[in-house]
Amino acid sequence: MNVVKHPIKRSIVFFLVPDFTMVAFATALDPLRIANRMLGYEAYRWRLASLDGKPVPASNGVECAVNTSLEDERRKMAGPDRPSMAVVCTGMNVEKYHNKSVFAWLREEYNRGVAIGGLCTGAYVLASAGLLSNKRCAIHWENLPGFQEAFPKANVFADLFEVDQNIYTCAGGTAALDMMLKLIGEDFDDNLVNRICEQVLTDRVRSPTDRQRLPLRARLGVQNSKVLTIIELMEANLSEPLSLIEIADHVGLSRRQIERLFRTEMGRSPARYYLEIRLDRARHLLIQSSMPVVEVAVACGFVSASHFSKCYRELYARSPQQERVDRKQLIAA
Repeated sequence: MNVVKHPIKRSIVFFLVPDFTMVAFATALDPLRIANRMLGYEAYRWRLASLDGKPVPASNGVECAVNTSLEDERRKMAGPDRPSMAVVCTGMNVEKYHNKSVFAWLREEYNRGVAIGGLCTGAYVLASAGLLSNKRCAIHWENLPGFQEAFPKANVFADLFEVDQNIYTCAGGTAALDMMLKLIGEDFDDNLVNRICEQVLTDRVRSPTDRQRLPLRARLGVQNSKVLTIIELMEANLSEPLSLIEIADHVGLSRRQIERLFRTEMGRSPARYYLEIRLDRARHLLIQSSMPVVEVAVACGFVSASHFSKCYRELYARSPQQERVDRKQLIAA
């Protein structure tokens, strides 16, 4: 009796970086397990790796055991155990991660034809390795401002996931599920993907360009379309803020009407709201990047570092410099 041998579709190495996000890792790995179960054979294989082969703590404090070290993976590159895909799993504090050996390994794997992926904030590691120049990529919305400033050559989007040739990136959370389901769909068909969706209790695979965040209407609880249009204009013009006259011309309202609308809908003046979202972006840049304070100020539309510091202190009750100190102490703890 002949036994049918099914080929392995993909072998994947998940490289875990300390403080990786568990939900992104789990929703990337489990669809592979379910696919194998549905197919009745091992179409997907995976192993977990870390820098030294020791367990890696996730951002929730849970330690995850691994199968191999970076040194092991380097030895496997030239043999039959070379993976078809290497996925970097990261999360918090990724902007501080710098390991030349890991970067070199990723580049070599990519040059050998291995697909490279990044979950959650993994695009930081891929960009640091020099793999995202002129490539489309996705990253969690919270990390987008700092990433854009740190890697201007990368084409980063606030999408759920991006696939550019042999580079796969996703924004983390449940977006990892959507990216892996797309990959499984390419390997097999929609029938298998639909069966996996039923198992994990989701009704569909979301499009790569679906929103990471709730729409403004839901996020802010605002229904007025003119106010929403104005806020979208503000969010798109943070480094070079528009004047109220320019905003008024764009939406076809008078300055007085805009002032009245914002007082009613947002409980503050449009100028105050615009200032707050610029300072919110500045806070993300201070936390996620090593940009000098004066450059953060310019990137967020302030004409001077002193004016920026004054506004920042008034809103957050600490200076931009103190924000950085507090963040470093939190990471160290």
